[in-house]
Amino acid sequence: MANIKTEDEIMFFEREMREFWTKLKSIYGTEQINQTLALRDSCKESIKVLSDKWSKKLKEGDLMIDKIQEYSNEILQQSQRISENQDHLTEIKSNLSQEEKQKKDLTDSIQELKEELMKKKEIISSKNKAAKERVERLCKSKVLFEERLGLEIRRIHNDQLQFIFRHIDHKDPDKPYVFTLSINEQGDYEVTSCTPPLDCIAEFQLKVRETNNFSAFVANIRKAFTALSYK
Repeated sequence: MANIKTEDEIMFFEREMREFWTKLKSIYGTEQINQTLALRDSCKESIKVLSDKWSKKLKEGDLMIDKIQEYSNEILQQSQRISENQDHLTEIKSNLSQEEKQKKDLTDSIQELKEELMKKKEIISSKNKAAKERVERLCKSKVLFEERLGLEIRRIHNDQLQFIFRHIDHKDPDKPYVFTLSINEQGDYEVTSCTPPLDCIAEFQLKVRETNNFSAFVANIRKAFTALSYK
């Protein structure tokens, strides 16, 4: 753009010089004309040198502008990369924050599960202790039941107790009448088998759970077996 402007100015100047020379030629003589020509040539040479000098300066200026534009583009690209890196860093921070929250939630859940498990263990331990105490009480009553009711008590698999009554059937005193008792998960008495079967066993089981009167429970079953033996 700057080169075109300079060339236009030079053409305009040369045209002015030619018009000036034509006018001068019509007015002055040969010697004056020669002097004028020499002056003109000197001016043209000076103009050419000046033109070359400014042309070089303009080219250097264009190169400088191109270089500045190149630097500007590079700075813009670097700014864009910095912005992208900042966005990426923000995303990473957000992800880390979410992971920390998830980790905290997981830790809280694990702690809750541990506490719940400890409570369940305590409940199970308490129930087991109560069940063992009941079994021990039953075992301590073994001698009493054997002496008064002709009863034999055996501990069998799964911590169950087997109650064997004899001297019930007057026709066959050695005939066994048997029921098996356990302590269920709720800590209650539960009859798991009865031979021969008794229709009233469920009623007796419910009553001993309500009253916790185990001696009466065993006595009632023996009475039911005795009544059955007469049928």
